[in-house]
Amino acid sequence: MPAKSKAQQKAAGAALAAKRGDMPKAKLRGASKEMEKSMTEKELEELAETKRKNLPNKKN
Repeated sequence: MPAKSKAQQKAAGAALAAKRGDMPKAKLRGASKEMEKSMTEKELEELAETKRKNLPNKKN
């Protein structure tokens, strides 16, 4: 499932970093915090690896 916006892709990347232990979970806020709790590492990878070139900044 690819990301639908640049904001979603960035949040998934932050959540993935926290889940892997590369970033403290305490630094997560908002959507990335919820993503880290509710999604698997594989789901986060799929969102985070989406190319950002043609994505809108935020989903309408």
